[in-house]
Formats: sequence, structure tokens, C-alpha cells
Amino acid sequence: MNNPLPPPSPRRAMRVTALAAAVCLLLAGCSAFGGTSADADTDAAGRAGTGRLKVALVAHGGRGDDFWELVRKGAEAAAAKDDIDLTYASDSDPAGQAELVRDAVRDRVDGIALTLAKPQAMKAPVTEAKAAGIPVVGLNAGVNAWQDAGALEYFGQDESVAGRAVGEKLNGLKVKHTLCVIHERGNISLEARCAGVKKTFGGETDMLYVDGTDMNAMSAAVATSLEQDPSIDEVVTMGAQFALAAVKSVKKAGSRARVATFDLNKDLVEAVRDGDVQFAVDQQPYLQGYLAVDALWLYKTNGNISGGGVAPVLTGPAFVTKANVAAVAHFASNGTR
Repeated sequence: MNNPLPPPSPRRAMRVTALAAAVCLLLAGCSAFGGTSADADTDAAGRAGTGRLKVALVAHGGRGDDFWELVRKGAEAAAAKDDIDLTYASDSDPAGQAELVRDAVRDRVDGIALTLAKPQAMKAPVTEAKAAGIPVVGLNAGVNAWQDAGALEYFGQDESVAGRAVGEKLNGLKVKHTLCVIHERGNISLEARCAGVKKTFGGETDMLYVDGTDMNAMSAAVATSLEQDPSIDEVVTMGAQFALAAVKSVKKAGSRARVATFDLNKDLVEAVRDGDVQFAVDQQPYLQGYLAVDALWLYKTNGNISGGGVAPVLTGPAFVTKANVAAVAHFASNGTR
């Protein structure tokens, strides 16, 4: 999970429309000359007479991060495949995000996908959505909160598991002193990551809270920490752009610390390839957006619930290192990893 890159205005929405012919080819498996009666029957059964569905994806972050563009691209791909009218909106303020969910309820959408970075703020609007007969699925943030919040399904990474995996990897790299940088205080996903690192890492772990909306201040804070404590030999950040900023902080401080991070984008892939960043933990945000939207289509048309409603569908963690980054680079250049 990370700070999202919303549309130009937090309240502006994007409508995604798929061509009927493309959907026919992708979903019904019909030929360019028209399908058979069996094809038509199958398509009718899949759609269950619902017609074109309206789905809202409501995220939680502020500006300045490619991460949520990947989530949105995945959601758009699923919407195009399923012939869904998709609305994407985001607000970093929990009250603002809650109101966006209520907007979707008032708009009488057929399904809502949302993040649960601040789950308490989402409980009431999710309850309102359910009372209106609108199914809700969670994604990206809230792996331990989606059921209590009332969501049907969840798609994302178990951040505690990911953090523990990073701690073990740092042990293998013989790291002694880690600085874990959290760019949004109170975000349960980011807190869980650093808590996981601290749980398994055998060395010393310091926590540094910074303002993720001010990259200059964040970079300066990391540099100051490194200058004040030269024993820090690893900086772990919670997002690709923060890792890239931390690389500059290390150079500014004259430190020998290495940098690792959660999440990646195409620039981070290049940094891993060049050796500036040791590794990244990929939670596959494109997949999160895709699965969340597709899950709502499956639920509305066929009653399917991924994970049976009792277990999350995990999309990570996966480590991207210099040894395997070439396999990811092509997809990152396309803007989908």
C-alpha cells in the first residue's frame, strides 16, 4: 500500500467504457462473424441479466505516487473486459474518502471497491452501502480489518508477513542497523510493515516518521538521521519514490547505508538494476485493482466470492532484486508493474 496518485481533483471521477465488440471477443469467445447460440446462452448466463454494471473504486491517498496509477490501470483493464462503467476517486483524508463512498452509494452503483488504510472511518459508509444492497470488496490496505468492516472479499498483501520477510532478508544481507521510514503516520499497512521488520530483524531498528507529501523534507529528515547515527547501514522505505529520495539522502549524508523498499515502479526497477536500491517488495498493485473490480463482476453475475469470504487473496510479497529484475523490467516499462 502507498500514497495514491488521484485524478486531478479528489472528487473528479474517471469513466471507463469498453467497446461491445471487444467484450464479445474477450468474454463470450465469439468470432468476428458472430457467436453460436451456445455462445449466446453462455454469455447470458455469465451476465445473469444484470446489464452493464457500475462500479466505484475509492482509494485513500494524496498526490505524487505512481503506485495508484498501477492500481487504476488494473481496475480499468478488468472494467474493459467485463464491460463495467468504472468510477475511480481518491481522497487522503479519511472523512473525505468516507464521503466518496457515500457518493457512490447515492449514485446507486452495483459494487464498491475500497481501501481500508483507516478502517474505522470506513465502517459507517460500508454499512450504508450494504444496507443499500451494494457489495463491497477491500483492496491494498486492511488485510486484518476487511471482515470487521463488512467487506465481502479482500485483495492485497499481508503487510506483517511482508515486513517479517524483509527482516529475514536483511539478516541474510548481514545488516546491523536499520532505519524504517514511515511516510504516513497512522496508516495501518505502513505500521505493520515496520513492525514486521522489527520482529524478525536481528539488529537494531529505528523508526522515522516523515511527511510523505513533502519529498524535500522527507529526504532531509533521512539525511539528518544518517548524519546523526553513522551506524545505520540500511534505510527501508515504504514506497518507490521514497526509496529514490533516500538514495539521494544517503549521498548527501556521506553515508555507506544501503536502501531497500516496499513497492516499485519503472524508475525503481532501473534503480535496482543499477544497484542503487538493493531490493523491492512487490505487492502487485495492478493485480489488486484488476482482481477487486473483476471480483465484483463475478459476484454480481455468478455469486462468486474469492477466498470464500473468510480468507484474503494475497498478491504479495515478492522480492525484486538485481538477479531477477530483468523479468519485471519489460512490464514496468509498459506501466503495469
